[in-house]
Amino acid sequence: MTAKQLVVPLSEMKSFVERCMTKVGTKKDHAESLAELLTVADYRGHYSHGLNRLEMYIRDVQSGTTSISEDSPTIVKQTVSTALVDGRNLLGPVVGKFCIDLAITKAKDTGIGWVVAKDSNHFGIAGWYSMRACQQGLVGMAYTNTSPIVVPTRAKHGTLGTNPIAVAAPANDGDSFDLDMATSAVSFGKACRFSANINHHKGKSLPNAWGVDKDGRQTTNPEDVKSGGALMPLGGAEESGGYKGTGLAMMVEIFCGIMAGSNYGANVRSWKSPREVAHLGQCFVAIDPEAFAAGFTDRMSDLLDHQRNLEPIDAENSVLVPGDPERQHMSQCDTSGGIPYHPNQIDFANNIAKELEIEPMKIIATACK
Repeated sequence: MTAKQLVVPLSEMKSFVERCMTKVGTKKDHAESLAELLTVADYRGHYSHGLNRLEMYIRDVQSGTTSISEDSPTIVKQTVSTALVDGRNLLGPVVGKFCIDLAITKAKDTGIGWVVAKDSNHFGIAGWYSMRACQQGLVGMAYTNTSPIVVPTRAKHGTLGTNPIAVAAPANDGDSFDLDMATSAVSFGKACRFSANINHHKGKSLPNAWGVDKDGRQTTNPEDVKSGGALMPLGGAEESGGYKGTGLAMMVEIFCGIMAGSNYGANVRSWKSPREVAHLGQCFVAIDPEAFAAGFTDRMSDLLDHQRNLEPIDAENSVLVPGDPERQHMSQCDTSGGIPYHPNQIDFANNIAKELEIEPMKIIATACK
């Protein structure tokens, strides 16, 4: 059975986000940063962090939870290779873009740039920042802490965030390694899609080892997770390696909230308290591979190609490396002339346009999935 989808050009998606954000008072260049990030998220197939997140940013600005002042992020202290940045409670993508660009500059000068930010906000897909460095021939990394919705191994309640890790490394001929993953079994946004009326996941059970209920027991009901429960760490239960996901989430906290002097762990606002200021901590790293052994991109290409050329279990499903699923989705978007959305997502966007009294999103085609 096929599901109807509506196709929106990338330029129109970006323009729509800009219209929304400037209408609620966001500076034009800040709105552009957010719009680029949300568009890239959907273009790469990460729908939980694209258009689906737009309302969150709008409400944060409308409520004053996120600042829309004329300020820019500021450097609190720095060395030739490091910096501490005050995000000044601005939109997360504005803070993140400032920080990764600063890290890139330092990496080009000294071989490495390590920048942490305090008082930031939700910054979208972490891979947007690591890829920004990768596009300039550098190894890029990005991390952020998030609301405490992940239960540590052996614990009953969530005290850690999904705390994503992103690493991007360049290879030959435009190829690259693009890892962007949560340190939980799944992102909170993806889990919520199983109970939200936006796509084919509606009404389905969660896979095993994704979530727990309010008593810390594993559950496959997405409503249990949203109603006092929590996500499981990467690896799931202790016997299947969940303690490793717990450790990775804590590592991200070290790089972000603790190193930046921002909120961390259980001190970060709950996802149920969106009107509290987030005070997130974030970390951005850029490394120049030319500071090390020559031939980095040749070896990267060899590693990537070797994995892809392995004999698969299923002949119809080849072995992929991090970034390949996203490249496949982008290729499909290019063929369709834009990003395919479920009709409910377009209805959601139209409702926002009506509320803000702006021009709605333009649709160019209907596709079937």
